[in-house]
Amino acid sequence: MAGHIFFYLGLSLLLIHEMDAIRCKEWRIFPGLSMLNDSWGYKIFVFAHIPLLFFLFLGLSGQGTNERLISGLDIFFIAHVGLHILFLAHKRNEFKDWISWTIILGTGFFGLMDLTITL
Repeated sequence: MAGHIFFYLGLSLLLIHEMDAIRCKEWRIFPGLSMLNDSWGYKIFVFAHIPLLFFLFLGLSGQGTNERLISGLDIFFIAHVGLHILFLAHKRNEFKDWISWTIILGTGFFGLMDLTITL
């Protein structure tokens, strides 16, 4: 783990972001989920994270370090910032405060740091 300290900081922030995403009702800005009412959007958004997180943790818990998975997630951390910038003007976007943006930008920053150091 020590070899990827920036990755794990980014992953920690991404997990916190997912908690914040529930507060901000992120499903309202997702194509497809945005067509659902809040009750269904919330349920699908939350339950979709169970297999995502299960396979993420499974991939990270194997023998040795899964460098391709970590590099792929680092790239996702950076692209994730771009997605939030792209949807910034969406009328139902509630990621407006400094806490949300510190978490979002921090995730991308640590992904970039990890990629930079491990290349």
